[in-house]
Order: sequence, then C-alpha cells, then structure tokens
Amino acid sequence: MSDALSHSEFRAGFEALLKRGPSELLNARHFVEIPCDLKPWLDSGIDLEQGEAVTTFAWGRTELKGTGLWFGAGFQLWFRIGEGGEIFRGTRAGNSFTADTAGRLYLASYFPGEWASRTGELATPDEVYALAAGRLTVLILRWPGAPLANLRRLAALGDVGGLVAAEIDRLAHPPVEPAGWKHLWFVGPSEIYRDCLTPDRQPAICCHTHRDVGLLQREVDLPLTPATRLRWQWRLDRLPSAVREDRLESHDYLSIAVEFDNGQDITYYWSAELPVGTGYRCPIPTWTARETHVVIRSGSAGLGEWLSEERDLYRDYQDYIGGPLPARIVKVWLIAVSLFQGHEGDGSYAGIEFVTDEKRVAVAMG
Repeated sequence: MSDALSHSEFRAGFEALLKRGPSELLNARHFVEIPCDLKPWLDSGIDLEQGEAVTTFAWGRTELKGTGLWFGAGFQLWFRIGEGGEIFRGTRAGNSFTADTAGRLYLASYFPGEWASRTGELATPDEVYALAAGRLTVLILRWPGAPLANLRRLAALGDVGGLVAAEIDRLAHPPVEPAGWKHLWFVGPSEIYRDCLTPDRQPAICCHTHRDVGLLQREVDLPLTPATRLRWQWRLDRLPSAVREDRLESHDYLSIAVEFDNGQDITYYWSAELPVGTGYRCPIPTWTARETHVVIRSGSAGLGEWLSEERDLYRDYQDYIGGPLPARIVKVWLIAVSLFQGHEGDGSYAGIEFVTDEKRVAVAMG
C-alpha cells in the first residue's frame, strides 16, 4: 500500500467501499485507533464469539523518536482474545482468523517492547513505549461466513491501496513453514522462507526479506565438545544492508545461528563492510545479553555463488562469548532481518550438519 495514503484516506476509502456492498456481506465493522506509545494491551470493546470469522486491515507505522526508524503495521499489530488468550499476529497489513474462543478482542502495537509470555506479558519495562510515536488505524470486519469468499465479493466492488487483493492472495496461497522448522514465537510468523532445491536437486530453504524479519528455528540435541563443528552451504544473492550492520539503525542481515543450552547463541553472517572475524553483541537492546554476531564473509565477492562453510563451535564460543562453556547445542536458526533500512535480501541454505566426536548429524531442510 502506498505510503502516501493517510489515516483519513484509509478510513474513508474503506467506508466508501463497504457502503457499496450488500447489507448481508458483514455482521459488523469497527475502526480502532492504537497510539503506538501505548503499552499493550488496548481493549477494542469488541466481544467475539467462538468460531467467528474476522478480517483486519491496518494502516500506519510506529516511529522511534530521534532515530528515523519506523515499523509497519504488518509487523506491529498483535491480537489477543480474552485477557488470558494466546497472542498472535499476521504476516501482512491484512489478517484473517477464526476466534478459537469467545472473548474480548485486545490489540497491541509491539515494538519497542518484547513479549515475555504467550499471553502477552512484556519482557521490557513499560517506559520503552515512551520512545515510540505514531498510531495504527485498524479496521475489523466480522463476517457471517468464510473470509476468503466474502473478501472476493468485496474485491468485486473495489479496493483500498491493494489491501483487499493482498489478503485474498495470502488466504489463497497461505505461507507454509518448511517441515520441522518453526518461527520464533515472540517475533512472530513471516512469509520469508520457503522450500526450494539446489542446482543438483538437493533440499534447501530459500528466503526473501523486505522490511520484515523472520527467525526460523529447528530443535537439535547435541553435545558441545572440542570436536563439534557446524557445516553448511549457502548462496546469498543480495544482502539487505550496504553498510556495516553493528548499529541499530543498520542491523539488517542474513545468517545461520546456533543456540546453546544456556540461552546464548552465535549467529554467522555475511557483512556488507565489516572485516571477516569481527564479532559483536547484538545492537538490539533486548538481544544484547543473548546474541553474538560473527562475520565470516564480507563485501560483494562471492554473492550469487553456492559456497561451503565450516565453523568450530567450541572455539568460537570461547573466542566470541567466553565464560563457562555450555554443555549442549539445542537449536539451529535461520535469520533474515530487513526491518531497519527496509531493503531487500535474498539467499538460500542447504546441507546443514553438525559433526561431533561420534557422528555426523544432518539437519533436515524440510
């Protein structure tokens, strides 16, 4: 949707579109305004019935004061049904869902906060929302039947900024996580990753990111010993940053990461500018204590080519994190971030495996 569309144009456009529809198209419609400096949760005043079908469209963005950074409604808007319901969000500015329980609908603008629980308690202090500015305008449509069929009826009458067409497309072609992999719950789902094949027809995971973020994880259970290594192949076609990534305002990258049983993780990535061997703690404040970035390639040489990598996890932990060594490796991650600068990034991963004292363990790619 065009950034030129104002909040009033978003609202007026949908009001005009809905007036053209027959009265039986909708059970009800509501507009809700969410100030982005309001900590979660906002009571919408709407009580949903169990099994009720809902589509939401959101417009607006959250700005971080004094930084020039902003985050769109598709990333920012989260939902909860009932005070103890499990939180969820969509992958675009439009989202359709069926209420799994009856209850009050609550809404939230997320960043710069971070979730501590699946019911929407915060891991960050309330004061971080004083850093945020802006607002989200949310349209809530309550259908008498399936959203897809009703959205198609609505689309026959018109559209607002392409939002209706985009939600029809999302419902008709729903994103599918690679088998065995799950998105990190407190960041939320994405449409970044998909199953694909290498040139020699081996299973791979491809990613495309544009002003979004996705952290895809797969559980493993392996000891960390002096013999433990991580191997993989990747082809990065386009980096989401053209400048160094160790600052918050430019922290966009593609990487593969390993999580240990003490909560620490090392993420290996290809930097646009930083020298190979550079290591640093994550510049996102809520991630600084747990994530370490390590640059293993830099610049444009090799982009577009399939390359093989190997890392000594035992030594890297000692060199880049330090302190008592963890006993086990518990997850492997794929990370794609393009949220801060809003550029595009493209890459593919294949042949992920761990080598230990006793065996070689391949990570299924889907």
